[in-house]
Amino acid sequence: MRPTRRLLLVGEGNFSFSAALCDASDLETHVTATCYESEERVSRQALAKNNIQHLRGKGAEVCFCVDCTKLKDYFLPAKRKFDCIYFNFPHCGRKAGVTKNRELLAKFFCSCAEVLAEKGEVHVALCKGQGGTPADQPMREWHNSWQVVAMAAGAGFILSDVHPFNLEDVHGYKCTGYRSQDKSFSVEGALNHIFSRSLPFQHPRPVICQTQLEGKWVSFQVPEIFVDKINRGFLDINSHHPVRTINEKLIAELSQTFQVQRVDQSLSLLHRGHQSSVSQSDTFWIIPNTEQNPSTEPVGKGIARGVLFSGLHFCRDIDQYDRMKAQEGDQLSEYYHLRSSLLVYIQDVVQRLSFLPGTLHVLTGPVFRKCLISPHTLPVFHETLFICAVDKGTEGSCIQMLMDNIKNTIHSLRQSLLCFTLNSMAEEAKSSETELNDSVIFDSQLDKTQYFIYVKTDISDSTANGSCVGTLSAAPCGTTNGDLGIVFASVNLDLLAMQICGISDWRMLWSLDERFLNQFFGGELKPFKNFSLHPSSYVHDVSFWVPECEQFDEIAFHTIARCVSQETVMSIQLLDSFQHPQTGQTSLCYRLTFQSCDKALTHQQVAEMQMRFRKEIQQCLRVTLR
Repeated sequence: MRPTRRLLLVGEGNFSFSAALCDASDLETHVTATCYESEERVSRQALAKNNIQHLRGKGAEVCFCVDCTKLKDYFLPAKRKFDCIYFNFPHCGRKAGVTKNRELLAKFFCSCAEVLAEKGEVHVALCKGQGGTPADQPMREWHNSWQVVAMAAGAGFILSDVHPFNLEDVHGYKCTGYRSQDKSFSVEGALNHIFSRSLPFQHPRPVICQTQLEGKWVSFQVPEIFVDKINRGFLDINSHHPVRTINEKLIAELSQTFQVQRVDQSLSLLHRGHQSSVSQSDTFWIIPNTEQNPSTEPVGKGIARGVLFSGLHFCRDIDQYDRMKAQEGDQLSEYYHLRSSLLVYIQDVVQRLSFLPGTLHVLTGPVFRKCLISPHTLPVFHETLFICAVDKGTEGSCIQMLMDNIKNTIHSLRQSLLCFTLNSMAEEAKSSETELNDSVIFDSQLDKTQYFIYVKTDISDSTANGSCVGTLSAAPCGTTNGDLGIVFASVNLDLLAMQICGISDWRMLWSLDERFLNQFFGGELKPFKNFSLHPSSYVHDVSFWVPECEQFDEIAFHTIARCVSQETVMSIQLLDSFQHPQTGQTSLCYRLTFQSCDKALTHQQVAEMQMRFRKEIQQCLRVTLR
């Protein structure tokens, strides 16, 4: 037997909507209809009196003098979990302006949060243009709308759906209440906005890692922006994440041509590199703390939980006072950084494994880097690396076979995608008109000629955007056998998943909301449907003087914005650059746009993030705010 579905209607006028909804509901639905006015006053209307009698005759509950901004005061705790709350055409009455009506909506949503079931919905019908979302056509100016999405965000709700409010769908409904009178108003072009709960923003505590490098145990703190991404298990055997599905499809396709062997040994997240060969600006340099006899128990005063990942021991929930301090002068640590690509392991893997011609070795894992903020520029993503030994002189044919298999896989997953290679020198590719994503690694150790895997969204549209999701090349670092050469293909699985599933923002891939993964359950790859529609965006400008005789590090500027905003800064735009004619000092003005793709983001949260951002850039970049 199905559980009873409980519906709550607030702000009813003549109860015609409640009556229509009650008639359309099944026996497992219980309707509670409420009105702000008294029963005596409402019953003076003949239509309202008949509807009230009809509702009670159907077993519905009818309540009067109910303030929709204080709903918990009218229902006992056991009866507060409503599955759906309706508020049709809310209005403060008479000639109340947009500000008053926004306040009404904000208080209403906060009240709903106290009586709504965990997976319940709030339906708000608004007249044409009132909502302030792109769904309104024509769309009002933002300041002249009710800003319904922003008002709902204050109570932790996101807009999950919006559709036309059609009178024909509600038989017998007669709108009333124009300027607090028993008069109807125009509902042509009206929209029904459906809201659902959003996951709250998390405040993750520091994570300390322990690993063995060069015979020594080292500990290091994970950079703050990766704390919620470092151990997500997207590639685990039980994962339904599209990143894993695509990776398995690629491996299965390649196994039809090559003998595939997965590289099982764990690869450390830390890699020893030389500062001359690895850009300090683009990588996360780590200064570990050496330990002679590291404890197997979690470190820290608070309760911690050990997690094993890629050969590293993670201790979660570390007390803020127990953060590892960078030790100046530690010669062991000054060249370590979080791996920015699996390509750094090519030589190590080739030397340790016995390569046979035709065997394809597969490495897969997350990689990390600093980069500018953009919906298609990823600071963390999952890379899969295919390495194959071939007879000298046959590298070209092997690269072609790898490319053909990858193209066939991509085409089978989404036939509207166009995949091709761009043959170019690395320097030419960087400066070419073709936009290559930053995930393509230009490494001086690789062969000068690289083949780029470029995926275009729409074959028929010459102006459609595309992404470079990988690269193919021959590696000059051969095996101990001089008769063999090495060929590899590197694929950015996250970017490929975005193209195949139509995901416009990389941040969605890391959403903790079950409404994301539920769309890909069982390994099904289909076009993604956003569950947070028309999220509000907030704009903040910041101006500052750059320190004299120093080059401004824009990537560090973007990285700080990522960190303080929990990845809610969706774009950063340079508005103005000014050089003082007398001092020669440079002033920069940037515009930051805040928007969350999966959570309710409020103006107050953004204001707090902006204040922290201004403080951090002063301390870290030594700029002087204007």
